[in-house]
Amino acid sequence: MPQIIPIKDLKNTSEISEMCHRTNEPIYVTKNGYGDMVIMSMENFEQMMNRIKIYEDIEKSERQIKEGKVKDARSSLASMRERYGL
Repeated sequence: MPQIIPIKDLKNTSEISEMCHRTNEPIYVTKNGYGDMVIMSMENFEQMMNRIKIYEDIEKSERQIKEGKVKDARSSLASMRERYGL
């Protein structure tokens, strides 16, 4: 369940930090009753960014397949072996 806190609670930095690490989820910060910011631990941020990178790579691959920019696996492996002296 998402944690939602008012912006005035950001004064308790140690408590907020513990909450970020304990829940492994982002904390939503409100200002005047409306969403304003999101806070999360560095670990969760890095995991999320890695996931986004993977999704971007998959999208790029799917686009290349649709455009016909594909190679035969055997020829790709052969060129890699040649390039790296394997």
